[in-house]
Amino acid sequence: MNGAAESILAVVARVPRGKVTTYGAVAEQAGWPRRARLVGRVLGALPAGSHVPWHRVVAAGGRIALPEGSRAREKQMSRLRQEGVDVSAGRVDLRRFGWRSPAVDLDAWLWRVGDEN
Repeated sequence: MNGAAESILAVVARVPRGKVTTYGAVAEQAGWPRRARLVGRVLGALPAGSHVPWHRVVAAGGRIALPEGSRAREKQMSRLRQEGVDVSAGRVDLRRFGWRSPAVDLDAWLWRVGDEN
């Protein structure tokens, strides 16, 4: 496995049960900003039975990115619902269920504080 895949999977593994994050946020937190599609490719290549919580990663705006009617889409929505995440019309409310790595939140907080001075 290459370094990009390892860093992406490490971020995805930290997403807590009952929370979701976006492909773009994973890419940023893994050190690959603006590489959301890379995250999708890495997650799409996971072997069957993988324990990586891929289902906790959604597209921008909380949209389930997998094709409508696909088995994978139904599996993702089912797993999210089992964890208490409300999925309505193929979307998740990121304000309610969104997660960002604490390190990213700390950086954002530090910059915000610096801007206020």
